[in-house]
Amino acid sequence: MMWEQTFGDLTLRQIIVAIVLVVVFFGLAWLMRFVLIKFVKKYIQRTKHNLDNAILAVMQKPLVAIVILLGLYLAVLTLPQEFDVWSYSLKGLATVLTLLGIFTAVALLDTIIRWYRRKVFAENNTVGFSTRLIGFCWIIMILVAIWLAVMSGLSIWGMDINKATSWLGDYGWRIALIIGFAVLTIIGVGEIIPRLVVRTLSRRPEETEYEVKKRSTTLSRVLVSTSQVFIVFIAIFMILSELEIDIAPILAGAGVVGIAIGFGAQGLVRDLVAGFFIIIENQYRVGDVVRIADVGGIVESINLRRTVLRDLDGIVHIVPNGEIRVANNYTKELSRINLNVSVSYNDDLDHVIKVINKVGEELAQDPAWKDVIIKAPQALRVDNFGDSGIEIKITGDTQPMRQWEIAGQLRLRLKKAFDKEGIEIPWPHTKVYFGNAPPAPGSAPKVKGK
Repeated sequence: MMWEQTFGDLTLRQIIVAIVLVVVFFGLAWLMRFVLIKFVKKYIQRTKHNLDNAILAVMQKPLVAIVILLGLYLAVLTLPQEFDVWSYSLKGLATVLTLLGIFTAVALLDTIIRWYRRKVFAENNTVGFSTRLIGFCWIIMILVAIWLAVMSGLSIWGMDINKATSWLGDYGWRIALIIGFAVLTIIGVGEIIPRLVVRTLSRRPEETEYEVKKRSTTLSRVLVSTSQVFIVFIAIFMILSELEIDIAPILAGAGVVGIAIGFGAQGLVRDLVAGFFIIIENQYRVGDVVRIADVGGIVESINLRRTVLRDLDGIVHIVPNGEIRVANNYTKELSRINLNVSVSYNDDLDHVIKVINKVGEELAQDPAWKDVIIKAPQALRVDNFGDSGIEIKITGDTQPMRQWEIAGQLRLRLKKAFDKEGIEIPWPHTKVYFGNAPPAPGSAPKVKGK
């Protein structure tokens, strides 16, 4: 029969079955791509976050390739097994399928990690150690993927990997479970503790939402960092225990070393105690503008050991908490405008004060500024008789960290108002006389020889 005619050692039936399998799986791959693009993509566009969009974009091509390669693999399986070509083809396809599967898993995890990193940074949600852990997790993921690829390739091509797999069977899976659980716990702590702090933190009557947010952020960072470091140490000791390493001598040695270090690390202990009271007493928070240890700037980070400030020049100052004797907080609960304006001795002070108060009221009622001004800037008193003019002190209350911005706007408006009202802003004058004393006011100058 023609059906039984052979092409070499292959029957026509075997060739047709192999071709049909390849065509069917190509069709399944096209159908999968069509469904992913047409229906799944339309559904995920309704979700609020973009993680599913990123996953679909990354997984679409690898999944289609896996289906096609699976069809080729099954088609080769239907062919006679006594040929060398069959063996090499089967092993080659199995290797490619394995590598593609590992690549797909790595791409999926990498997408999730990148999305999580963008989410953390976009929300300015610094979650302590877990932020730095993201890069470490990515490195571990790549190393594990390379190891799996090598081991799978060796196994497919018939090489002995029993020694490596036996160690994994004894210790590897438990260590991997500990590391995975520790990583999830660290990330979970970084996400859960800030939310718990926000919910449980009591709000004082005079505090604004911004003040509460700064206080909760500061407390959350300290609690998250401390908890995550504690989890890391527990995971390390569990891994050592799984490797049958006696941790009792390590703990005893750590205790002895800790006592020895304690005598020489009194400064560190002082820093930790001072940091504890700074946080508990809410002396300043992340985002406050402070002056501590003769250094001023905005607080970028606080922990039990040190405070990190960045000044107006962008210079970062790291101040040990034990060095802080007096802390000046410029932005706690409210900020205050405090500036002096100098006018000429010839100006009517009552008129000047009316102009200043009018400008302050207009600024406080301006829609662009009224939400950040708590108390309109007003003339407080005649503050000083200066060398060139009379100084009038102006004060007003603003939202935290807005006093400098509003003071600049107030100076601009005062200058325009003074120019319009004919009020002089004096500058230093110096009169120099050479030889004779200056003539009395109203007298005619003396003429020599008369």
